[in-house]
Amino acid sequence: MADWDLKKLHILRTLQERGTVTATAEALHMTPSAVSQQLTGLARALGVTLLEAHGRRVRLTDAAQLVLRHAEAVFAELERADAELLGHLRGEAGQVRVGAFATAIPALVVPAVQELRRSHPGLSVVVREAEAEAAYELLAHGSVDLALSLAAHAPTPRDPRFSRVSLLADPLDVALPAGHRLAAAPGLRLADLADEPWIFGSSGPWSQITTTVCESAGFVPEQAHAAADWSAIWAMVAAGMGVALVPRMAMAGGIGGAGEGGPAGESGAREDTAGGVVLRVLRDDRPRRHVIAAVRRGAEGAPGLARVLAALRQAAAAQDPEGTTVQSD
Repeated sequence: MADWDLKKLHILRTLQERGTVTATAEALHMTPSAVSQQLTGLARALGVTLLEAHGRRVRLTDAAQLVLRHAEAVFAELERADAELLGHLRGEAGQVRVGAFATAIPALVVPAVQELRRSHPGLSVVVREAEAEAAYELLAHGSVDLALSLAAHAPTPRDPRFSRVSLLADPLDVALPAGHRLAAAPGLRLADLADEPWIFGSSGPWSQITTTVCESAGFVPEQAHAAADWSAIWAMVAAGMGVALVPRMAMAGGIGGAGEGGPAGESGAREDTAGGVVLRVLRDDRPRRHVIAAVRRGAEGAPGLARVLAALRQAAAAQDPEGTTVQSD
């Protein structure tokens, strides 16, 4: 029987993720020569060729891909075993580490933690702010137990390393200066703002979301100003420097000193009089961004992790009065 060394299989999986021996060594805090030696030993133990030269790099052979398909099942089963053992030893006590993007923390994570402190005081939740790519790296390498991210910037549902749960379809409202000519216009649509100066990030998820949503409405937004911080965006809109899409979740964090501002009226407008910004609900376009939670495949049965997921679902439902939350992915 072949020798399926878990440590060496983990190195092979990391090489598949990172692409080069050098990047693998950096991720695992090893030297490149040590990585090469471990993989050579694994190939010898399994009796197959795992790597082949490809220019100045190496690539995984078909045999290596086969090995990894089975290895993912082994890793998932070990996660399930850890979850069961943890449940046996601690029940619903212990610690769950959560990596989450910025706007998800006040809108989803904080309410979930508050509920868990009340209902399960023996369960500790440790929060770490991280955008999607970083959160999934932390999750893959065991630095966090759960990652919150936007679906558009997460690994696909077919990724064998993770189990995903869809939490929320977060509506995007448009922020206009309070005196804008369209601030109270009935039936406002994104296309009505095609000629406006826009404010959004110069790169990253929010830049992509803004451009994608506007392109779906039939135009490419003219970026007048670049900002990634919601308070900065809010202040520029209030000053009449442009318009911007704002996720409903960001309002839960009180951006620009604003709260939710109450329900939208018949025109679909909510005005924050202190900040000088009108938020318009785009009822016909209905743009949204999708928020998901992910755990390492097999770990979802851990009692503490299951409780955190349930609390996040509850917090997402509170953010979703229209009932657009999806419970599974």
